[in-house]
Amino acid sequence: MDWKLLATTFATIFVAELGDKTQLACVLTAADSRKPWIVFAGSSLALVATSLLGVIFAEFICNFVSPDIIKKVAAVAFVVMGVLIYFDKL
Repeated sequence: MDWKLLATTFATIFVAELGDKTQLACVLTAADSRKPWIVFAGSSLALVATSLLGVIFAEFICNFVSPDIIKKVAAVAFVVMGVLIYFDKL
């Protein structure tokens, strides 16, 4: 097993998810329902499912497009989203 890759992936996703709208939705849902373990199970399954879709898509797309190009496209997309959010267009 590639422990370094596992740790890097965990740390990246963990930090990216802290304080985002998904975590806030979990907090509100758990507080409202008073069933935190069911909310934990549901949100965990959702994150696993979306991560699976991302990995499957990446495996498919990397057969046709270089990872360097994907990185650059993702960087541009994040900048564009940031600018749109800044100007209240998104």
